[in-house]
Amino acid sequence: MKITAALVKELRERTGAGMMECKKALTESEGDIEGAIEAMRKSGQAKAAKKSGRIAGEGLIIIQQDSNHAAMVEVNCETDFVSKADDFKDFCDTVATTILRECPGNLETLMAAPLVGGEKSVEEARKDLIIKIGENVNVRRIALMDTGNLGIYLHGTRIGVLVDIQGSEAELSKDIAMHIAASRPLCVSAEQVPAETLDKEREIFAAQATNSGKPAHIIEKMIEGRLRKFLGEVTLLGQPFVKDPDQKVENLLKAKSATVTHFERFEVGEGIEKKSENFADEVMQQING
Repeated sequence: MKITAALVKELRERTGAGMMECKKALTESEGDIEGAIEAMRKSGQAKAAKKSGRIAGEGLIIIQQDSNHAAMVEVNCETDFVSKADDFKDFCDTVATTILRECPGNLETLMAAPLVGGEKSVEEARKDLIIKIGENVNVRRIALMDTGNLGIYLHGTRIGVLVDIQGSEAELSKDIAMHIAASRPLCVSAEQVPAETLDKEREIFAAQATNSGKPAHIIEKMIEGRLRKFLGEVTLLGQPFVKDPDQKVENLLKAKSATVTHFERFEVGEGIEKKSENFADEVMQQING
């Protein structure tokens, strides 16, 4: 059978593969387009598996909400170029929509769920996208919260925050979400800081204080003082409010009779080894601007 340009074009549109790859697959299948697609998918899955080992430190943070929930997801790719491509953005948006529909309890459940608008699971769609765009794609983490008492902030597509805040007006809820984006607290209060984190910091401060040569009782006071400063830096309640540094977040919330119970902060590529870019500083500039 003659392999026509129209046949190659159709296969390219259906698979997203290159022209020569499509022509080769059609030749091997003797013009059977369905057979060519099946063969390409089989070979493509192997390619996708190889690409899955590559570092994906770019990507997007997507937040969507309906009348009941807000969903946030981080989806990673390898390059900033791909993060701006329509195929990748469409996949990210659809994953967020799927989270709202399925309300999965964890990432594994989400990946096994059917992707909205298709017959394939999220994981199968992810592998197909890897084949199409030629880069590793990873759905890294998700968050789902009730919309009843929610603060939301999205800094472009790089930082996203959901914060469960009780007794708050919309403006304060957004301000607290924006503060979390800029100031990177680890948790809400000192009681929520993991014990192993405190032990590690205490060990570091003890070593620093011991080198000072001061008496033991003074050293202990130095250690406790540095721990208090550390807790003020890493907890939301202990941090100075970004829009009014003379006031702590804890005091602001008390004055407004509001309470933060939980928050989620996602930053693209956070913790993944890649080039360093300080997007939190961008948030701070926007607040001060």
